[in-house]
Amino acid sequence: MTVTLNTLHGPQTDLADDDLEALRVRLRGALMCPSSSSALSATREVFNAMHAGRPAVIAQCAGVADVREALNFARAHDLAVAVRGGGHSVAGLSAIDNGMLIDLSAMCAVQVDPERRLAHVQGGASWGDVDRDTQVFGLATPGGVVSDTGVGGLALGGGYGWLRRKYGLSCDNVLQAQVVCADGEVRTASAEHNPDLFWAIRGGGGNFGIVTSFTFRLHPVGPVVAFAAPCYPLEDVAGVLRGWRDYVPGTPDEVSSVVVTLTFPAVPELPEVLHNRPCVVVGGVYAAGSGDVSPEDAMQVLAPLRQLGTPVFDMSQPMPYTMVQSGFDPLFPRNTLRAYWKSQYLGELSDDAIDVIAGRALDRPTPLTLVNTLHMGGAIGAVGPEQTAFAERSAPFMVSIDGHWHDPAADQLTIGWVRSAWESVKPFGTGAVYLNFTGLADEPRQTGVDDALGRNLRRLAEIKATYDPENFFRCNNNILPAGVTCAG
Repeated sequence: MTVTLNTLHGPQTDLADDDLEALRVRLRGALMCPSSSSALSATREVFNAMHAGRPAVIAQCAGVADVREALNFARAHDLAVAVRGGGHSVAGLSAIDNGMLIDLSAMCAVQVDPERRLAHVQGGASWGDVDRDTQVFGLATPGGVVSDTGVGGLALGGGYGWLRRKYGLSCDNVLQAQVVCADGEVRTASAEHNPDLFWAIRGGGGNFGIVTSFTFRLHPVGPVVAFAAPCYPLEDVAGVLRGWRDYVPGTPDEVSSVVVTLTFPAVPELPEVLHNRPCVVVGGVYAAGSGDVSPEDAMQVLAPLRQLGTPVFDMSQPMPYTMVQSGFDPLFPRNTLRAYWKSQYLGELSDDAIDVIAGRALDRPTPLTLVNTLHMGGAIGAVGPEQTAFAERSAPFMVSIDGHWHDPAADQLTIGWVRSAWESVKPFGTGAVYLNFTGLADEPRQTGVDDALGRNLRRLAEIKATYDPENFFRCNNNILPAGVTCAG
């Protein structure tokens, strides 16, 4: 029996049972050749149902040695490869059809050093794994806003969350990483070891190797934080955005906030007044540790967010940081929603921009499609645009348009709407985009890479040529090695 796989440099190739058995005996984890959905169910599902993927071979790695063995096998047979950590890539970059999937989901351990305020995190962990272990000590590092998001994908591409204005991006808090590079070598990336690689992985995505572990800097947070989440009628969105815009410039860096528009689903976890109700939610967190500002006093700082109109419902209250981190999880179930996102940064939030954003929020094609406006600044801008690969540090706002739907027949309509909404906002943008918020059905991937990485792209291409000169890692927001003009 043989398995047919896509290759990097030519036609498909057939692997015989003996070939696969040679790899299977070298792995501590499992090697699967899924011929049925039941075999695929043993692998962590992806978030975006539009890019579920059907790999021909799955290597479920149990450790660094497994990752190295799987990578060397794939390179020796010229196989097309995707890497799955959390599997939460909106663009489907952790999925592959008829290729080899290197699955890190079993590598999810978190070790916390509370004295040195460090967390050592394996590459397959989720942010929920990290928050659970770090909050035992009243510590945290900036993660996403959905606890099910993978650590690796978010951190390698930047990483915005509720701590962004106080403690920066996820990538800003990476102190060291262990990387299995395209040549099969296991390298340490840090300020002292392979500093070029260390610079590149902080914002350059998965272009340079498979990160099997991260070391993050931790900060005192919680365990209870002040959280604001008033829900206003969607028809008030323009006025809410104006009030929020006028509030945020005077806030301390401890406050990170966002305006989200959506239609709440009718689920038991939500109060009945919100069932199927289109709303504009103003979310805000005051990041403080125990012994700093009390959650009750911090709620007073967030109080203006609750006075931007007459709320339909107000979920604001001091609550555990882990609960804040998982509060949006029900809106992002795995392998259920189809998703297509686009984003761009704004140099200011003018009245004209607000009118356009509000108009598109009122025009959403599906209930769970989101139009979000995020406040940036603070610690994000304290890092220079060339200190890490992540280049966009100065824009005070970002707009993210997140198309979500269930029916495959609505693909063309919803993707078209997201693109149209993005074009409507584009005249107010800086021209830069956020690579973690892109869809694979988008324009050629290199265009998004250019717009996101800007002046850092040339240096990234040179580093790519050093560590992956043949572009082995290309199922990503791909950076071509210097001197290469096309992916294949």
